[in-house]
This record gives sequence, C-alpha cells and structure tokens, in this order.
Amino acid sequence: MKVRFHLPDFSGNFKLNLLFADMLENRPDFFREGVEIASFYGVFPPCLWNGGRTQGGFTDKNFIKAVIKTFNDRGIPLRYTFTNMMLEKKHLSDDRCNMILNLSNNGLNEAIVASPVLEEYIRRNFPKFKLTSSTCKRLNTEEALLAELEKDYSIVVIDYDLNNKFDILERLPRKKDIEFLVNACCEPECPRRLEHYKSIGEQQIAYCAHIKKYPNLPFDIEKHDPQNFRSCPFSQRGIFDIRGLKTHISPDDIWEKYVPMGFEQFKIEGRTASPLNVAETYMYYMAKPERRDEARFFLLKAMENTGALKFS
Repeated sequence: MKVRFHLPDFSGNFKLNLLFADMLENRPDFFREGVEIASFYGVFPPCLWNGGRTQGGFTDKNFIKAVIKTFNDRGIPLRYTFTNMMLEKKHLSDDRCNMILNLSNNGLNEAIVASPVLEEYIRRNFPKFKLTSSTCKRLNTEEALLAELEKDYSIVVIDYDLNNKFDILERLPRKKDIEFLVNACCEPECPRRLEHYKSIGEQQIAYCAHIKKYPNLPFDIEKHDPQNFRSCPFSQRGIFDIRGLKTHISPDDIWEKYVPMGFEQFKIEGRTASPLNVAETYMYYMAKPERRDEARFFLLKAMENTGALKFS
C-alpha cells in the first residue's frame, strides 16, 4: 500500500519539512500504514512563474542549491508550483526561473503547470521534468477531467469540488495518477475561484516587476487586487475550520475509501499557513490517531530545538 503525500513549501517550511522527513524515516511507529512523502512543493521566491498563492520574499542561490540537495539526497522530489495562468511568451526568458530549473534538472524534480505557454516551454527545454496538471485549471466536470487524463501528465490534480463525487471517481482511469487536495480552505463550488487564480498570477507578475525596480520599497498588493480577493473570509481557515466542508477528505476517508479504490496521491495545502497549522495538519493526516499526541510533541520539540518554531 502506498499513500503518497505532497507537502507544502520546501522553501518557507524548509526546517519543518526536513524535520518531518527525518521523523517519518526514524519513527515509522508514529505513522499510518503506507505513508510516503511524494514531494515537497512550492517555489524559491521571488518567482515570476509562481501561481496559486502570491508569495514574496527572497532566497539566494546558495540556499536554493542547499534545499535541492538536501531533499533530493533523501530521494524526495521538489515540485515547483509554476502555475501562473497569466504568463506570456515574454516571461519565459526570466533568468531566475530558468536558473532554478537548470539547478534542478536531474530527472528527479517536477513542475506543476497551468499555462499552456509555460508548459510547452518546459517540455521543450527541460524534458527531464515530470509535469503535473494543476487544480488551478478548474477542471470541475467529468468530461474535462477525462480529457486531461488522456494527456501526457505524470499526475492530474482533480478539482476539489469533485473530491467526494464517488460516482465520477469510480469511473476514472489512471487512478494512481490522480491527486486530491484533501484540506482545501476555499468555499466549495466558489464561483470566483478561477478569477482568483488569475488575479494571483497578475499579482505575482506585478510583485516581481516591483522588486526588480524598487528592491527596497514595500509592494502595495492592494493596488493589484481590484476585486478585493484579499478580503476573502475563507483564505485563513485552519485545519479545525475546514473539516465540515463537503470538499474535505478526512484521514479515515483516505485509508477506508480512496486507497481501496486505487487512488494514492494526496496533496496538503499550506504554503502561506503558519508552521503550527502545517505541523498540526501533518499530524492529523499522517500520524496514527493513538500516537498523534506523542508524535505532535516529538515534532514540536524538534522544531523548537532547531529554531523552526519559537515560543518566546
């Protein structure tokens, strides 16, 4: 049995994720059967091609090389969230994004894509990268999903409005290549979700242009959010807030429903969440219920000892 989790933010959550990877290896008694880390996903900010979440900050080349080596040496791929839907051909020559791909071009690492322009560019120039079709595409019908599964993607992330539509799920081919976002905070069937993803793409482009021109001045994100998506009341939901949503997939559901059906790919969101929320979500999904308190303490203590979490 394989239960493969894609976990958030190899950059911002670097220490937490490294501790968790070591914990999974050294204390398998804490975890449910079959748990594997399929990838750590995210980007190295600033990143023009990033999508799904607007991310700021800066990471230097030495850090990038260290993170790639640290996780790749453990056999864990980095999976880049290159899901900016608003890219144009002129953006493909971005020096930083191409540098990151070149540093990672070893046959292990992957990319998630939503833009046909960028997808074609990566396929042509970096064929070693496995490509994942992003949930940002909003493929929320059976027909659209079936068409996507016929294409050359290693994984297709299903729109999470389909998460619990078992009549559709039963009929799908390539079940081992279908990925579920299990802990989505977005309101089910939100009519603005696709437009929100597009707005995030525009914001990311504007942010990267701003810091290139004005590296010492703050970026005014409100200026680049005309539809006021930042005020969305659902974006800051934590692990205890989302369990009643019909798109939510519980850990028991994973092991009792989805895995027996043939699915094995599960994504945990949390790139912009607090480390405490991310750690608790890891415990919720992957720790054995009867060992969860002990496992949580073990992880939080390790985070405190290494500076990944500070209580004072």
